[in-house]
Amino acid sequence: MNVDRQELAAAVAPGALLAVMLGATAGLLAVTLEGAQRAMVWDLLQPRLALVFMLWLVLAIAAGTAARRAWHHFAAAPGRLAEGVQVLISSAGERQLPAEGSRSSRALALAVNTLAQQRDSLRADMATQVALASREVEQERQRLAALMAELTQSVVVCNLDGRVLLFNARARLQFRALALSAQGGPAAADGAAADASVKRNIGGAETLALGRSIYGVLDRRLVAHALQAVQERLQRGAAHPSAQFVTATRGGQLLRVQMAPVRAPQAELDAPLSGFVLMLDNITRDLADDTARDRLLHKLSEGHRSSLGNLQAAVELLDDPDLDATTRERFMAVVRDEIRTMGRRLNEAAAQGLSNIKTRWPLEDMLGADLVAAAAQRIEDQLTVRVSASGVDAALWLKVDSYSLIQALLHLAGRLAGEYGIARLQLRLAAADGKAQLDLVWAVQAMSTETVTAWETEDIRDGDAATPLTVRDVVQRHGGALWFERARVRQEAFFRFLLPLADETAPLQASVQLQHDSRPEFYDFDLFALKGGGGQDAAWAYTPLPELACTVFDTETTGLDPGAGDEIIQIGATRIVAGKLRRQDCFDQLVDPRRSVPAAGVAIHGIQPEALQGQPAIDEVLPAFHAFAQDTVLVAHNAAFDMRFLQLKEKRTGVCFVQPVLDTMLLSAVVHPQQASHGLEAIAERLGVPVLGRHTALGDAMVTAEVFLKLLPLLQAAGITTLQQALDASRQTHLARLKY
Repeated sequence: MNVDRQELAAAVAPGALLAVMLGATAGLLAVTLEGAQRAMVWDLLQPRLALVFMLWLVLAIAAGTAARRAWHHFAAAPGRLAEGVQVLISSAGERQLPAEGSRSSRALALAVNTLAQQRDSLRADMATQVALASREVEQERQRLAALMAELTQSVVVCNLDGRVLLFNARARLQFRALALSAQGGPAAADGAAADASVKRNIGGAETLALGRSIYGVLDRRLVAHALQAVQERLQRGAAHPSAQFVTATRGGQLLRVQMAPVRAPQAELDAPLSGFVLMLDNITRDLADDTARDRLLHKLSEGHRSSLGNLQAAVELLDDPDLDATTRERFMAVVRDEIRTMGRRLNEAAAQGLSNIKTRWPLEDMLGADLVAAAAQRIEDQLTVRVSASGVDAALWLKVDSYSLIQALLHLAGRLAGEYGIARLQLRLAAADGKAQLDLVWAVQAMSTETVTAWETEDIRDGDAATPLTVRDVVQRHGGALWFERARVRQEAFFRFLLPLADETAPLQASVQLQHDSRPEFYDFDLFALKGGGGQDAAWAYTPLPELACTVFDTETTGLDPGAGDEIIQIGATRIVAGKLRRQDCFDQLVDPRRSVPAAGVAIHGIQPEALQGQPAIDEVLPAFHAFAQDTVLVAHNAAFDMRFLQLKEKRTGVCFVQPVLDTMLLSAVVHPQQASHGLEAIAERLGVPVLGRHTALGDAMVTAEVFLKLLPLLQAAGITTLQQALDASRQTHLARLKY
């Protein structure tokens, strides 16, 4: 417990004063009395000394309590008022200082509250004016966000330190695919992510996030070499300097990277750049296709060379007029065999080439609901048919050529309407067995298999003109299937298309966008000016606190004693980069503790033991969290508790957290030494931070992050501006002596 020296002095002073007064009174009596009188007084007092002491003790306690309350009410109130003023200065929103202490202190609190209300009113007016003036800038920002969201090429923008400050959705998907392939899962060569069930994405953390280093994926030396080439071309006066290189990722994927410079507004000769743009293409499949084509060509040419040699030898011998009939027939058989062999090779090569052409047909990722809506609209516009869409999986993403597929649906709908008078159709879309089932449904009508086959193989008509495509060609182009089926129980018939699903990251990306915003924040140009700030920098100690890259984390455990066998059951974390909380960049993972979870703990964190079954163990989770937190400063509330759990696993997992650690509990004690409580909820209430998701690891991490951001201006007002100063000030608080 924090005991203020002045408070202690106020409580002890009355007792000491009474003791001095008693001592002085006894001394005066001793001086004024004769020896016999002193002996007589002593004889009277000696049996009553205990009563005198008890009287002094009671008076000392009563006077000390009154003095302590008076000190709290009058002397300490200005200190608490000063701390409240600091919070009021740095906080936004309507807050009031409590009126306490003397009449003067209450009057001062009232005056400060009045000034704060006037300030908030001025801030609101200024915010209105700024919003009006920034409308055009906001429109440009939205255009940029829309452009980046719709680009089909992966784009990443970094500052000169390699910190990511902008990326688009395609880059996010591609980097996730590269991470999965590095973990052992099959990554698609076009940059989409592999089946996440093959390898667990522990914690759900993204490999690409604002403020992270691009060197976690790309070789630093390759990027530095390309950047140097760009700078040299820029100095030679090139109008649009760029560089290109090919690199392999840890998962064996090949990336073609094109680099372009981002020029500073006022470029100097020695530092003409403020960052660089990377445009990435995954060329693994292209290289594999080229290799297969070269192998096929080599096999064909070598086989034909051998066959031609045999044919030439046989023809030369056949020209001999003295050749007997038996030998001539044997050589003719050789000629026929070689001709058949050459024909077979050519047919195989042609079939393989045709297959490659079909598989290389450009297919696009498309939301299934959008395809169904477009097809229904097209059919209703072209035909006198009503089309309804029901049973459509709204989260299903397809990989299709939407134009040719809609043409095929329109062709079949036209045949149904024209030959059988079908006036109402239905479109259904669902996933089954790794494929998408797209059904064109109508009421049961007698129809022969020959009719269906004819419709599949005839040319699709586009208006009055016939296209070179058939419905079967469209199905083959998608690597799918098509069949006709009757469901007599439901009194319906339908054509069923089996279509490829887009990679699983496409719907995941959509859900992320819908959860947070229509266009998630994938950029922050403030990072152009960010240099260093991570725990691994040589100058990390002198980094200003707002420029730190921080990982704010929290753990939930089976109990409160790490040394007695309690284990971590959940780790949650988020990141702060350039003074901003990145809510989308988070880590959240349950952990199987491989032991029972006490009921008392379940009552606090609410994590049932059944939810932990099948979750990864700490041996898997801790390396993933270490990778998430690398090159950042760790921030936690009561960090000594969480760090003790992590440190006890260092020997077992081989994972060591060596970066600096900031504790919001200690920082609160630094800026608010007069406050009685420095618990997370008390600090959050004091700083106006809403507490949501309490006693979940990620929820507590989010609250801690908000508290940390609120503490930064208070620390700056106290003269604590760098990481080293914050660490030094934290160590000097009384709470720093807590051990686990």
